[in-house]
Order: sequence, then structure tokens, then C-alpha cells
Amino acid sequence: MFDTLLIANRGEIAVRVIRACREMDIRSVAIFSEADRRALHVLEADEAYCVGPPPSAESYLRIDRILEVAEKAGAQAIHPGYGFLAERAPFSRAVKEAGLVFVGPSPETIEAMGDKTEARRRMQAAGVPIVPGVTETISSPDAAGEIAQEIGFPVLLKATAGGGGKGMRIVQDPADLPRAFEAAGREAQAAFGDGSVYLERFLDAPRHIEIQVMGDRFGRVLHFGERECSIQRRHQKLIEEAPSPVVTPDLRGEMGAAAVRAAEAVDYLGAGTVEFLFKDGEFFFLEMNTRLQVEHPVTELVYGVDLVDLQLRVAAGEPLTLEQEALVPTGHSIECRITSEDPHQGFLPSTGRIDHLRLPGGPGVRWDGGIINGFEVGLHYDPLLGKLIVHAPSRGAAIRRMARALDEMVVRGVETCIPFHRKVMDERDFRDGNLSIQYLEEHPHLMDGEEEEDILRAAAATVAILQEKERNRLRITPVSGGESPGFSAWKRAGRPFSGRR
Repeated sequence: MFDTLLIANRGEIAVRVIRACREMDIRSVAIFSEADRRALHVLEADEAYCVGPPPSAESYLRIDRILEVAEKAGAQAIHPGYGFLAERAPFSRAVKEAGLVFVGPSPETIEAMGDKTEARRRMQAAGVPIVPGVTETISSPDAAGEIAQEIGFPVLLKATAGGGGKGMRIVQDPADLPRAFEAAGREAQAAFGDGSVYLERFLDAPRHIEIQVMGDRFGRVLHFGERECSIQRRHQKLIEEAPSPVVTPDLRGEMGAAAVRAAEAVDYLGAGTVEFLFKDGEFFFLEMNTRLQVEHPVTELVYGVDLVDLQLRVAAGEPLTLEQEALVPTGHSIECRITSEDPHQGFLPSTGRIDHLRLPGGPGVRWDGGIINGFEVGLHYDPLLGKLIVHAPSRGAAIRRMARALDEMVVRGVETCIPFHRKVMDERDFRDGNLSIQYLEEHPHLMDGEEEEDILRAAAATVAILQEKERNRLRITPVSGGESPGFSAWKRAGRPFSGRR
């Protein structure tokens, strides 16, 4: 096992990896932009280095600067987190060429699964069901029209290098195909530098169900069951849960086996996710994410594992020692992504200074966050502030626990999506497990303005804030030497100050 790890990321995922490092007695090295100088991941790491100004292109995406920090800090391995450089084959290759360990799959694997048409070809060869369509890029609107007539409308045009809903167009009518083809290509070129697209049948209102896999250096791949990720907005997940309300043990075994075949087809190493669309009892390969997912905590809670710990161990060359038959889900877990967005204004980003943060607690409640009081939320990065996760014996109990935790949580200074999540927990279709990727379109009232219950909750939150302020006023907590509490706590933990912050 390596003794020093650099985390090439920020926010809650950087904090998550740092916590795993501390438990494994691995020295953690953080990087930060000038905007993140006082961020939580910087305060928590054993060492931290500035890599540039706020724009990610000048800091978190600078491979050269990250490798310079790794050399300076004596790191033997780099964890990419998710987003930024996590699924960039050039980064994985550069880390390897620098003589370091990349905590993730090989650059060849990333390239194979990053190209959607190549991924579909490999999955088809491995016997993994794919959505009917082509496995090659389409050269012209006329060619797209011929293929669409063969597989039947509606169809979906997708960027071969795509993700996050970019470069996608649903086409219901043949007359709209030329215009959609051009629009999808332009958007794909702008987003990914590659304007090529392919075509597949459009599945109306499917569920989005994904399987967590983990592979070691000895060719062994395990799966850790499924996650239901159907509640999305513009192909961005909002709420995830494990297990899925519709997946039976037999179906879990079938989907898990398909996911393992998918991973084996590309010699997969580390943590990855095979994503499927599920409709009328059938599942079809969508894509593979060659990294740790944002929603990994729900899997950890129902399977009783630490996926980051496993990531680091297989990256260091240790074999997977768990047995597939022993990996059985226990209870139910739900995750709500807490973002600095206003759901009543079309999820517009919100910026500002977090001047009050009150986190929920109690049995079965987990907060994976990257914010603290006084943190400045800007527009430079993803609006994800953190994830609120609960675990309970049943799905009904997990929903009730999440509702209670959301009622307790207060983030003041920016608008957040907490009111939206709270409404979902009360919504009948969600409670009954009637979900699809069109859930928000079918329930627009969830994004309406304040209703009576929202006003009551806001009043209750205000009372809680005032009560807490009064308690803080009466509490005496001196800090020696005039230092900030964060710096003192950091020193008490026995980690020498590096002077690089």
C-alpha cells in the first residue's frame, strides 16, 4: 500500500477520499484553486497545494501542475474523484508515465468506454443487451433517416463522446431528423470537441438502473447490486436509492452478471458503474462510468462496504477477497443531492456565502459534504454542496427518515434544492416506487413556488437558527493563541502545518 495519495479533485468527494486515507493511515495531499483556499478539503488534508486561479481550466484541469504537486509532495498515487479529469484517458496515461499509480482503470479502458459506439460494439460482443440501433457513427442526415426507418420512430440521436445529456436529440417525426442531426452535432462539438453522433431507438419513460462493479489486477470482478437513479433533470441525477423498488433477487443476479461481463470485456480495474435502461422487464446497456459515482454511498450502506477503501486496495495490487454470494443488500438507502440551485426558478444556480449550516443527525443519517460555515459558493464549479444519505430497514422507513433529516437541515446564504427533495418524499408515485426518467416532467408541481407547508418549514428553521445562536452566545469556547478553531483542531490531530495553504 502506498503511504501518500494526492486527490486531484475538490469538494465533498475530496473530503470523502481524505477520510478513507485517514482510516487507512495514508497521508493525503489536496490541491486547490485560489477560490478554494479556505475550502473544507483543504483544511482536512494533511497537505494542500494551490494549482492556479479559480477557472477549472487553469487549476483542476491542469495535468502538468497536478503532476508537479505529486512529485513535490512525494505522492505515489493519484485519486481522480469524479468529474474534472476522472474519465480523461490522457490524465490516466500521464499519471502512469510519471511512474505513479492511477486509482482507476487503464487509459485504454477509459477510451473504450468513453466512445459510446465502441462501448456498444464491445457490449454486444460480450452478450450484454444494448438498445436497438447502430454501433457506428452516422455520416449524414440521409444515413440517419435510413437507419431510423429500419428501427422505427421515435429515435434518439446521441453524441459518441457524450455525457450529461449533451449532444442528444429525441426525434418523433422523420421530417425533424435533418434539423436534429445538425443540432446534436453542433452541441457535441461544442461540449466534447467531437461532433460525431450515432442513433438508437428511443425508449419512452424507462427507469435508469445502474450496477456497481469492482475489478482487481487479477481479472476478478464483483458487483454490488443496483441503484435506482430514475429521478433526473436533464439527464442529471437528483435522487438515488438502493436497492431498486422493482428489482427482484433473480433480476439483480441477471443484471449483475451482465455488468460483470461488461467490465471483464474491457479488463476493468477499480470501481466502475454499468448503467442500464429498464423498461417492461427488459434492461439495455446505456453506458459505463469508469470512475466512482456520486451516488456510491447508498451502495456502501446497504452492502456494508467502503468502496473507496476497496478502490485504494485494488489500485495498490491487493486482490478482492469478498465472495459474490455473500454480497446481499440489507435494508434500504436513499441519497438526495444537495445543490446550490433554486428549484422554484428552474434550478437556476445560486451563489453567496454560507452563513449558517445546520446538519441533521440521528440513527442512519449520513452527510457527505464539502462546505462549512463561511464558505463562498461561486459559479466556477458544479453546484453540488454535498449529499444527504439515510439508511433504514425498509424503503418506507428510509423515506420517513429522509423526510425528517431534510426537515432538520438548514443551509442559509444560498438557495438550495432541499424544498424540492422534501416534496418528493411526500409524493405518492415516489412513495409507491412508480419512477421513470420522465418523473419530473410528469410531476411539475414539485418545482412550484412556496406552498403553505414550505412556509411553515421555513418558520421552523428560523426558530431553530435563533435558538442555536442563543446557545452559541451563552457557550464559552476559548481558542488559544487567537487561532481559528479549524487550525487548532488541525494541529490537535497531530498533523504538522505544511505552510503551503
